[in-house]
Amino acid sequence: MTSVHEAASSAPVPEHGPRDPVQPPAKPMSWAMLSRALAVPLILGLVCFLPAVIAAQPGTGVRDTAYWLQLVLTCYAGARLATMILSTRRRLLQGVFWMFVYIAMGVAPFAQTVIGQTPTPMVGPRSDLMTAIALILVGCAAFDLGALLASRRPLRRRVTAHAGSGPATAHRMRLRLLVVLAFAASGYYILKLGGPAIFFTSRQEISASVAVSGVASSQSNVGSAFLKGFGTVPALLGLLFCTRRLVTSRRARRSPSTVLVWCALAILNVVVNNPISNARYWFLTVLVSLLFTAFPSSAAMYRSVLAMGVVGALVLFPYADRFRYDSAGYRPVDSSSVFEPLATKDYDQTVMFANTITWVDTRGHTYGRQLAGSALFFVPRSVWSGKPEDTGVRVGQWMGMNMTNLSAPLWTELWVDFGAPGMVGGLALIGYVAARTDRRYARAVSRDGPGPGSVLAIAAPLIAGYTFILLRGPLLQSVGKLAIAALCLLLITSFRSWSGQRSH
Repeated sequence: MTSVHEAASSAPVPEHGPRDPVQPPAKPMSWAMLSRALAVPLILGLVCFLPAVIAAQPGTGVRDTAYWLQLVLTCYAGARLATMILSTRRRLLQGVFWMFVYIAMGVAPFAQTVIGQTPTPMVGPRSDLMTAIALILVGCAAFDLGALLASRRPLRRRVTAHAGSGPATAHRMRLRLLVVLAFAASGYYILKLGGPAIFFTSRQEISASVAVSGVASSQSNVGSAFLKGFGTVPALLGLLFCTRRLVTSRRARRSPSTVLVWCALAILNVVVNNPISNARYWFLTVLVSLLFTAFPSSAAMYRSVLAMGVVGALVLFPYADRFRYDSAGYRPVDSSSVFEPLATKDYDQTVMFANTITWVDTRGHTYGRQLAGSALFFVPRSVWSGKPEDTGVRVGQWMGMNMTNLSAPLWTELWVDFGAPGMVGGLALIGYVAARTDRRYARAVSRDGPGPGSVLAIAAPLIAGYTFILLRGPLLQSVGKLAIAALCLLLITSFRSWSGQRSH
């Protein structure tokens, strides 16, 4: 006979039920007034003021259909980003998605259109650029549709009396083993490259040290990817889990051993995950994931990350590659306008999409081959001789570029393999998954959540930070560290509750 408790375990929780932790608590009147006061200038600034300032810049750009499509895309992304910032709920994945779109596929390409200059040359006709912008708009609408469908479906709460059917939490012993792995792997990484000092020189020196270490070859970069991945990812995960425990448990803050482990992990991350020896996008992942983990319930921190992220991406990011090369190879940016670096550095996503459309017109779609190469990134080229190269590299080689480290945004990856239907369906699915994950994250960090050991409370901020890398592409370069993080999380995940996890 089914008990009342068992029957309740499978029943759906109402979308706006009084005990649904996804539903935010009532806001103080002062914050409600502040939100209303902030709404108008924020929306005007993102949707109207900044595009108007860019449009007034001098340049040789043509005011044709591509110009107006880019303006529409910029305003649309700005409006959606303002919605994310002003939302009463912390939508980590959706917020970072719209921040990336607004910056990398909205403001920056619009500045390029006005100024008449792009970081990467466009080899095809102007019509391919118009097609690319239109497809980006369609993809954004598909993402919104997927998120809307996810919001219509209520979350189900699993509350059972059986010990093995609880929420995903980190197993205590396996989490300790992860911390040991972090110190061992990062220590090996440091020793293999010649000591901690090399991590405070430049990325050029790091690459040269990896090449000398013998883990990489001219035919395959799998060895260097594993060395860098295991040298950086477990250390970050260990720091995130330890940070969450300190933030959510008073007992942990009173434990000298926990505090000492956190300090040791922090020092380790300063060495292997600092902005000098790592790509800017990876350090952005470290920073965003750490902030969201340290302040899981702070609406102010969530809004600050999204709002200040726009300012940082437009003003600081183009200059943040100071440590990519040594002093002899570094070339400082010389510009008379804050918008000029947007047209000459980094943000080549839209023009690369246009070039990829031209490339596909001449070669045809790859029908999943590029995606298969990304999914099987760990297979060496010595084993798979026909393994596809990065999409950005393939297009760059076809363009005749000497430097082929070019972006291939997610829209491009889906377009190359599956055309317009696959791109629309893929982004709709991504929007659906992002919205569902955001809602489950809100539940995980609530008072009714699993507590300090919640895996989702760590995974969601990490994915949110890594979203910049996934959206920029190419996927073959992006999936390595993500796969290592997924493997580490899978190995430590348990569905049994931590004992004493709610101690304060």
